[in-house]
Amino acid sequence: MQTIVSIEGLSKSYQDSFQALKNVSLDIRKGEIFALLGPNGAGKTTLINIICGIVNLSSGKVMIGGHNIATEYRATRSLIGLVPQELVTESFESVWATVRFSRGLFGKAPNDQYLEEVLKALSLWDRKDNKIMTLSGGMKRRVLIAKALAHEPQILFLDGPTAGVDVELRQDMWAVVRRLRESGVTVILTTHYIEEAEQMADRIGIISDGEIILVQDKSQLMRELGKKQLLLELDDPLQRIPEKLASFQLEFGASAAELIYTYDTQAEHTGITALLAELGHAGIHFHDVKTTQSSLEEIFVDLVKKVG
Repeated sequence: MQTIVSIEGLSKSYQDSFQALKNVSLDIRKGEIFALLGPNGAGKTTLINIICGIVNLSSGKVMIGGHNIATEYRATRSLIGLVPQELVTESFESVWATVRFSRGLFGKAPNDQYLEEVLKALSLWDRKDNKIMTLSGGMKRRVLIAKALAHEPQILFLDGPTAGVDVELRQDMWAVVRRLRESGVTVILTTHYIEEAEQMADRIGIISDGEIILVQDKSQLMRELGKKQLLLELDDPLQRIPEKLASFQLEFGASAAELIYTYDTQAEHTGITALLAELGHAGIHFHDVKTTQSSLEEIFVDLVKKVG
């Protein structure tokens, strides 16, 4: 798949010697939804701001659609739409005036039909004449997305786009993101709602302490690092787990009448068959079996702990 963002050896240091990014290398594919996850202060926003030309890099190289951000700023910036974390809007302007002005900033010819489509997709059309200062926080967030899309960018950065947005608005916004991806727009997002990344992203990148510690297809990541658990609901509670079952590293669940067995989905043998046989030999009977799998949030927390 074609690469649209290429980052090589990117580092960023500030005058107080704080190093926000350390030798970051990353390729982002055209037409994918890429989720960049990391704890607060990990370097997510700094990385996005460098790519978007808001912050200068200290060393390394960033290419956007084959253009170098350092030497071809106008060309690279025209390919990018950015929805920042902060709700910074022209409060006294109308929604319509704001998106038309944003389009003109990039030298694009007027195209009211396209802007109408954007506002309708974001459920803003009936508010196009409203002053932004009169809108709710969720609607202001939608205006920021409309502004970012006004010049028809090939890449859309969403830096915490659903912070402070209610569930209904959040679902509507992700529906818009899916449609953008289907139209060929590359979407790069950061979010504190990791379940959103699990639901939306094609690939996941995890950054910690200024370094990229993992980049992987979401499905492969869930398959390789996700743990599966077998929950056995017993006929009778146990006072203790028998020694002969120690090799299975069983744990009690919410009560002494529940046993939890954690196993590796990638292993040649899960050990489930052997466990059930040993339970029978020990005279331990169960009436229900359930399975659960790690969420992306659990995988993320485990990875960050390991490198912390």
